[in-house]
Amino acid sequence: MAWFRKPKTRLQAADRRDLPGELWEKCPSCGEIVYREKLRENWNVCPNCGHHLRLGADGYVQLLTDEGTFRETDKELRSADPLGFVDLKPYRDRLAAAERKSAYGDAVVTGDGRLDGIPVSLGVMDFSFIGGSMGSVVGEKLARAGLRALENQSPLIIVSASGGARMMEGIFSLMQMAKTSAVLAQLDEAGLPYISILTDPTTGGVTASYAMLGDVNLAEPGALIGFAGPRVIEQTIKQELPEGFQRAEFLLEFGMLDDIVDRRKMKARVSQLLRHMMGLPASEALSVSEAA
Repeated sequence: MAWFRKPKTRLQAADRRDLPGELWEKCPSCGEIVYREKLRENWNVCPNCGHHLRLGADGYVQLLTDEGTFRETDKELRSADPLGFVDLKPYRDRLAAAERKSAYGDAVVTGDGRLDGIPVSLGVMDFSFIGGSMGSVVGEKLARAGLRALENQSPLIIVSASGGARMMEGIFSLMQMAKTSAVLAQLDEAGLPYISILTDPTTGGVTASYAMLGDVNLAEPGALIGFAGPRVIEQTIKQELPEGFQRAEFLLEFGMLDDIVDRRKMKARVSQLLRHMMGLPASEALSVSEAA
């Protein structure tokens, strides 16, 4: 009968509803389409396969420090252009463009805060700022973070994510390897813990200096970690590299890392290590989470 029939009408262009593309993220490992808000709540770890997508500096600060305790330091420092370097475009223009996109002014944010109640000095690299490259400002801010740890008698934690030394600053960049390493040696002499957390990617001069000098070196699953690129190594040794070369799991197997830790458990693991190294009592919050 007529009242049971639904009239057929063509869809009009005005009837279409476009979903914003920023709502969804495709996991590069399993191909799962994940609601971006759900991914953010899971610290950018795919809920389907556990793949660790990259997390910004803001995310690591929130992940590792107790809410409301982090205070940024040395945020006024900015990179200069001592060599007047020009490649595809002037280095000054690159810096200006990167500074407009970053909340921190360079490839690292440093500050003091508390991790599970423990006062810490923290440095987190930002890969979105010229590939997280280590220039003179990065080295200076990390060195100052180490010196503050010495002054406050607190542990130092550095989260690395970098393509290596910043070639636009030449020798000024390479000098940061020595400067940061010297400060870490002072921490070691003072008996203060330094925990290095290596994320995807950690390469070049950063790997060759402070990233691998931790009392404990931790990495996230699947993180790319190395010095020279695989192609350069293959051409040098004239051999094909094994599968998974320069991934965190390969480095752990051959003794270059102490542990691989899921990002969602990183804060609890670092707290456990610091309490053991500093002779502090076990965290009640940690005990509850482990029991669960």
